[in-house]
Amino acid sequence: MNRRSVCFFCALILALSVGCAPAPVQKADYFIFFPKPPELPRIQFLTSFTSEKDLLPDTSAFDKFIIGEKRDKKIDKPYGVAIYKSKIYVCDTNQGVVVFDLDKKRMDPLAGAQGSGRLIQPLNISVDRDGNKYVADTGRGQVVIFDKDDQYLNAVGKFSDWRPVDVAVFGDLLYVADIKNGVIRVFDKTSVAEVKEFGKKGKPEENLYMPTNIAFDTEGSLYITDTGRFKVFKYDRDGHMLNTLGSLGSSSGSFARPKGIATDRNNRIYVVDAAFANVQVFDPGGQLLLYFSKQGFYPGDLYLPAQIIVDYDHVRYFEKYADPDFEVEALIIVTSQFDRRLVNVFGLGKLRGKQYPDDKALLEELKEKAKKLMEQNKESSPKGDEQGK
Repeated sequence: MNRRSVCFFCALILALSVGCAPAPVQKADYFIFFPKPPELPRIQFLTSFTSEKDLLPDTSAFDKFIIGEKRDKKIDKPYGVAIYKSKIYVCDTNQGVVVFDLDKKRMDPLAGAQGSGRLIQPLNISVDRDGNKYVADTGRGQVVIFDKDDQYLNAVGKFSDWRPVDVAVFGDLLYVADIKNGVIRVFDKTSVAEVKEFGKKGKPEENLYMPTNIAFDTEGSLYITDTGRFKVFKYDRDGHMLNTLGSLGSSSGSFARPKGIATDRNNRIYVVDAAFANVQVFDPGGQLLLYFSKQGFYPGDLYLPAQIIVDYDHVRYFEKYADPDFEVEALIIVTSQFDRRLVNVFGLGKLRGKQYPDDKALLEELKEKAKKLMEQNKESSPKGDEQGK
């Protein structure tokens, strides 16, 4: 080895050793919170990932340099997302279901998605308490079922009869949003026989038009985003319409293109709007509490967001990204269909040592602020006798 080669080799080792050194602690003003100061933060953007390399530790320059070309697998156009036992399942409508393993730092295709389990255009995925996965595949025209080990089990429905776009599990039943017929179809989870359908036999204002995404709360109420009617429907699990929230509009609490929906342990409702590129959070009564994110290309922004989930079991994997003073209670995972940040992870929580109002008190604060703002606008507007001058 000549002298030039030795110098290059030493420089390479030095560069890699520096890259592997512990990363400096992030400054507090780097963290992205919602709402913004001086309001008390309730949600923090934590991180995002699109490729297998994004699972590697931030300081692993050696991995990125030596095996980076081998770890360049990435998702293309994600929609649905689920998380179960350290694995994040993402429905990539162009590639199938891909699995991000948070423990092994790997990204692989769903193991059983071949042969009878082959997927064509998976849109959404749900996981039951036993680890079985249910994939709504619009291209195949079925809900495809995989077991706890990701192996193919069964399929629900016949192609051309319907168009399944989302699936949710409650007890021993599968609830599937059929956007083609504008109904929710209910199946027995074991026999996969259809039990009933609902969404078309009520009063005109109670009927569904384009049910897009569905989610249950802890009490068994089913929330349905209807993109065609620009609102969220609330049904009981027997198919009776209970309430609606939102309407077509551009103001807070309204929708332009509602899509993904989720609930948390307090039965708050999280609704993704693809047109606004944000997530609006409502209390169980349908009152808007806050919203977060916007369209853009920076960390914390979304671009054509699609689906959302709330998870309490995997916080430990993402705590390292949080402000040391921000205690993360749950994860909020939102997919974007475009941009370089396709799976976005936010943290729901509170600043340590700060007193937060409960949701009821928060609503009263918001109403009071809105009232004061209206009064200020009224005072600053020109009076009637001065408008003609």
